[in-house]
Amino acid sequence: MSLPVAGRRAAALLCACAASAAQAKPIAFADGTTVMAEYGAGTMVEVQAFYAPSYRFSAGGGYLRLDSDLDGRSREIQYVRANYLLKRWNLEAAQANVFVWGSLGRSEGDGFGGSRLARNAGFQLDYETRRVYAALKSDLWESAAFSHRIDTVQLGLAPYEHDYRDLATWFVVQARRYTGQIHRGTETAFLLRLFKGGAWVEAGVTGQGKPQVMAMFNF
Repeated sequence: MSLPVAGRRAAALLCACAASAAQAKPIAFADGTTVMAEYGAGTMVEVQAFYAPSYRFSAGGGYLRLDSDLDGRSREIQYVRANYLLKRWNLEAAQANVFVWGSLGRSEGDGFGGSRLARNAGFQLDYETRRVYAALKSDLWESAAFSHRIDTVQLGLAPYEHDYRDLATWFVVQARRYTGQIHRGTETAFLLRLFKGGAWVEAGVTGQGKPQVMAMFNF
């Protein structure tokens, strides 16, 4: 027996909601708080916290540290950020999103004295089902003393379909490039991601055998 139209739409919405947890997002849901922390192979450490008064907008702050594995230089940035959901496509059994954001912060580091005003702009594109997703993210940080861009591509595969309340398992391949003398070439990583409800943890190693860990909590 086929479902009525309303039933099919509800099922599709449930699929999209379940899929939306597959990829880290700056906005989880309306009236929700997102806390994220990432350690990236000894090169990047970032902590963020955002509150979303609506499903389209969130605001908060964060801390970013970049450590060059080429010349030992480091950068530390404390910032405030606004995130905006520019476009969302709710498909029959999938979801796609375009997020944009901007930040202002205070930076300190090697190669310049005192602190400098730092500005940031970035975007994220993602497409997700309950079994597969793809995402592209770019983050540009600039000041009078430096310019760094972090570009990240992720491809993920789930061995089984999951619902929001179930434990989800994802196998993820990541490629990342840093500009501004942080890392030479493309850094690859192989990750295992586990999440259930609003809690998420992923861990793995890069192609050079360095650890990478990320955790995210939505509440």
